[in-house]
Amino acid sequence: MCSNYTLYPNDFHLLAFASYVDLCQILFIVVLVIYLLTVTGNMIIVMSVCLVYSLHTPMYFFLCNLSIQDIIYVSAILPKLIFIIITGDDRISFQACFTQMFMFAACVDTEFCILTSMAYDRYVAICLPLQYHIIMNKKIYVLLAATSWLVSSINSCIFTFIISKLSFCVTLNVNHYFCDLRTILKLTCCKIRTITIIIFIEIVLLGIVPFVLIVTSYIKIISTILKIHTIEGRLRAFSSCSSHLIIVSIFCGTVLSLYIKPESANSEELDKFLSLLYAVLVPLLNPLVYSLRNKEVLKVLKAITSRKISR
Repeated sequence: MCSNYTLYPNDFHLLAFASYVDLCQILFIVVLVIYLLTVTGNMIIVMSVCLVYSLHTPMYFFLCNLSIQDIIYVSAILPKLIFIIITGDDRISFQACFTQMFMFAACVDTEFCILTSMAYDRYVAICLPLQYHIIMNKKIYVLLAATSWLVSSINSCIFTFIISKLSFCVTLNVNHYFCDLRTILKLTCCKIRTITIIIFIEIVLLGIVPFVLIVTSYIKIISTILKIHTIEGRLRAFSSCSSHLIIVSIFCGTVLSLYIKPESANSEELDKFLSLLYAVLVPLLNPLVYSLRNKEVLKVLKAITSRKISR
């Protein structure tokens, strides 16, 4: 049962980094630069994969989806944060808040699914190389990506709708820089035991299970790599999945630790900075890690830049 408070508030207030008012100019520059670099880097990856035929493979198809998701990811959060830093106006409408929550939750779920699909692709490529083109045909990898987007969007839509129907207390200050699910739930006057159980189940199904599948894939991949007789062969095999392993470690590690760790009175500020790792750092690192550590992508980027210079 819910207490008799506002069902649909007009505005929430994103407190963001209100404790660091003296650093607002530095924060503005840092956040703006990160946003521009993230969008530009991921757009380059998307355009490269779409325009260059040699990159029309399962791995780059998943990478393209990851980049699109990252652009949506940061665009749902950082422009509003930049606006708050510039103007000091921390209001966000009820509709905008839950739209932001939907987009963010959908992107987190999608990233888990896409990273799992990429791990499976690497597993087949290294452990079952002779069957790779049969198993990872176009129909399969398109289906994996489409399922990732569809399941994540439907799940996020249903969950956002349920939370939007809750009643909220008079104080609507969101102590975060975006409409984070757990932070919003702290403002409700309803009993959220059922929702908490559902969140736990979803963390298991859409977070822990994909992470376990990724770890299992890499145990088998590493086991196969160690059986390769030449050092050069081992390095070549490991380099094809090292970029993915770096992103998985940062993203899955921070998201799962943030949502699994117990709540404490002084954890809100720590939660904000931990969330920066997967909400801001990972989308920024994705194009850098995958391009700088991938010879094929580097060749394409060099070819594109050389053409522009010659023109």
